[in-house]
Amino acid sequence: MTNRFLRGLLRVMTPAAAAAAGVLVITVLALFVYPYIGIADNGDFFRVLYSNGLYINDPTYDSQYLGFFVKTYGIFQYFNENQATIFSTQSSFVKAAIGLNKLFHPGTTTFDIRYQAALYLGLYTAAIYLLVEALTWKLSKLRGYVIAGIVVFVFGDTGYTAYFNSLYGESVMLIMTMFMVASGLLLYRRRYNDYVMLGIFVVSTMILTASKQQNAPVGILTAIFGVFFIYIRKSRSYRAITAGLLAALIGVGVGTYVLIPKEFVNINKFHAMTRGVLMGSTDPEKTLESFGIDKQYAILNRSEYYEPYKSFDVDSAQFEEQFFSKYGFVSILRYYAAHPGQAGQMLNIAARDGFSIRPMAMGNYEQSVGKPFGAHTVFFSGYSLLKQALAPKTFGFILLWTLLIIGLYVPSFVHAIRSQQWRKATKLPIVILLISMGLSGIFVSIIGAGDADLAKHEFLFTLTFDLVSLLTVRDLIAKQLWSTESESKQVGAAM
Repeated sequence: MTNRFLRGLLRVMTPAAAAAAGVLVITVLALFVYPYIGIADNGDFFRVLYSNGLYINDPTYDSQYLGFFVKTYGIFQYFNENQATIFSTQSSFVKAAIGLNKLFHPGTTTFDIRYQAALYLGLYTAAIYLLVEALTWKLSKLRGYVIAGIVVFVFGDTGYTAYFNSLYGESVMLIMTMFMVASGLLLYRRRYNDYVMLGIFVVSTMILTASKQQNAPVGILTAIFGVFFIYIRKSRSYRAITAGLLAALIGVGVGTYVLIPKEFVNINKFHAMTRGVLMGSTDPEKTLESFGIDKQYAILNRSEYYEPYKSFDVDSAQFEEQFFSKYGFVSILRYYAAHPGQAGQMLNIAARDGFSIRPMAMGNYEQSVGKPFGAHTVFFSGYSLLKQALAPKTFGFILLWTLLIIGLYVPSFVHAIRSQQWRKATKLPIVILLISMGLSGIFVSIIGAGDADLAKHEFLFTLTFDLVSLLTVRDLIAKQLWSTESESKQVGAAM
């Protein structure tokens, strides 16, 4: 009876619906059924809490940093004098979750973060549906369900979804990247209305770009590679709208960078020097002098901005004049270019952390569960654990992977260009865009903040790595890797 029911269900349920339902059920079990899974605060939550009308109402909160997930916070009942510390689209989602919390609990003074998780999960389920629809469109059901199963295994992993029960911006990055890739592939396959898919593509990219300061390059990169979308329709109005939207993406990218507060610029600059340039130098004093900085500051080597006891007052005007004013993003980039050995060393450090989906420094359980400090869940974590254990931890592997992926898609791109199938030519730009986004996450993290909190800073890389690898595996399964899909429709239909 059960087998008959499952077979009947599979006959009427598309692979996209099955994948969305699978991720939904798994994530509900992980985040909404006791013991609840989330991610502990590493000190970053304050950037989101107070400016959005929330505050810490647990007197033992300080002792739970890094080790335990906290699911409830207080809601300000009177005037909130706290201003936003950073500009981020994440705030809109936090405020919407607070509104949802108040809707179901009128007059409440407590915010349950699971309302935010519910909001995120609804969006994520829709994004998964669109992604799998793009991957399985016009494929046989057998192949479609295989691909759907892979998507559930990879993106239903709690390494990804545990972020929903936290105040980290990675939740917004995950969801919006999914929408961006799904809508881009749906444009490529001419599935659904082009204008609607273009709107989802641009809006999700804007939200992604403005969700975190380090994502500022995303808008610019997307505008560059998105130029190919201009030519998929001959209508002048479509082309004008697309060009205007891509120009707007550049504006969002530039605006996100310009709006980075001075305080956070200095925090990142401090780590870029102490946890990057100096940390890899064989002669820190000489290195500082090459930047025009007094060699006495070499004592700061490997130190962190938030250390309670430092040798210098990093917030003083004197430190600003003698240290921060002496270097910037460009000068650090120039330094690494002149010291390729040290740059390679930093890139390998980045590669070591670039395949960790979950931040290993932060625990997943509430303190009341009784798990050890910093304990991690293993519930539906097969993919993240395998990836962490098996992925080569060198930047050389990342380069080889990049060259291999691009090389695999070049023949179909060249064929599409020669035959003037502009829509079919958009797949390679989408792939290169994702790879560029991931690599930009690595480079911006190293040059902008050294090795400080690399596992979280490289979230965009590990996500785009998984998406590009998934797309490649999908094309292998569909036998569409080296040929245009128009040539292989009969093959797919015959299966």
